[in-house]
Amino acid sequence: MDKEKIVHLTSVHNPFDNRIFHKQCKSLAGAGFSVALIAPGEKNQVVEGVFIRALPKPKNRIIRMLLTSIGILKAAAAEKGQVYHLHDPELIWVGLLLRLKKKTVIYDVHEDYESSIALKEYIPRVLRPIAASILGGLEQKLSRFFTVILAEKYYIKRFPRGVLILNYPDKARFSWTDKPHLEASRPKLLYTGNISEDRGALIYPKILKSMKQVELFLVGRCSGKLAQEMYQLAGEEKHRLHIAGIDKHVPFDEIMNYYKRGGWTAGLAIFPATEHYLNKELTKFFEYMGAGIPVICSDFKAWRNLIEKTGCGIGVNPNDTEEINAAVNYLINNPEKAAEMGNKGREAVRESYNWENEENKLIKLYEQLIYGDS
Repeated sequence: MDKEKIVHLTSVHNPFDNRIFHKQCKSLAGAGFSVALIAPGEKNQVVEGVFIRALPKPKNRIIRMLLTSIGILKAAAAEKGQVYHLHDPELIWVGLLLRLKKKTVIYDVHEDYESSIALKEYIPRVLRPIAASILGGLEQKLSRFFTVILAEKYYIKRFPRGVLILNYPDKARFSWTDKPHLEASRPKLLYTGNISEDRGALIYPKILKSMKQVELFLVGRCSGKLAQEMYQLAGEEKHRLHIAGIDKHVPFDEIMNYYKRGGWTAGLAIFPATEHYLNKELTKFFEYMGAGIPVICSDFKAWRNLIEKTGCGIGVNPNDTEEINAAVNYLINNPEKAAEMGNKGREAVRESYNWENEENKLIKLYEQLIYGDS
């Protein structure tokens, strides 16, 4: 039997987003489904069996929410898919119209959008709790018309009907790391992913001021304004602060190239405490682990539990610079322990925390939605 057509929709993400394209779309295409991805981009193209239908990139948030969403609805109808997979809450209304046309719709919860509103600087602070309550309530109520999948375990509290399709790394992409912990000529710290204050951007430069031998690499989108603030914090040591992604998107393949360099002392995830991150198991944890890099992260309970369970790193108080420095020094001065942490993380990904396990769950879900239990 020929596989049915699946259409993924996003107005927010890059066409080559790691979860959407590299994991879900490629996995579904590999399983024999016809897969299209509608997203803001440069051109229509077929990449690794996935047809990417590119829409004009919006100039601002308002245009994206209005005109881009309308464009996505028109493109979605033109694709004539059987299953439509939404990746952004602002596309819920598109999903509702598709349901009226008897289409099967999946809503993919990438984030805890309700708590993330508290971090949105473009919303006046006094209005954030109100916006979070209204938009979070609408998301929960309207999602009952869809099949819901969840990228994080704790999202199940808000979406008890949700299916966990966790955002673990593709272990095949990390198969190169048979000797994960390599000593470098000087200590090197790595951070990957979007760079913002709520993700520790103003914490990391302080390490350089007190640890003169360390090089710090941050790889991910960072606003030019924030980058300048980080360089100012680093002061005379700013030549050891390397930011790849100032005012631009960093493709995942480029992030992978940094992992492959090897010789990393630690992968950083030292976030200040905010409700949005306290319970999240960050994707970067598992990427660091897959690459055999010891992890230094904030000692939030959920994060500490993961670190202690796998033995892959060290938890620190994000407000205590001395404790952070002590963790870095420990890894520098104890290379055998650092190598052991790297090995344990890598093995945990190979055995449990990998996309291959999640891929099987995703494909089975699609087969059930399309073909039923037969």
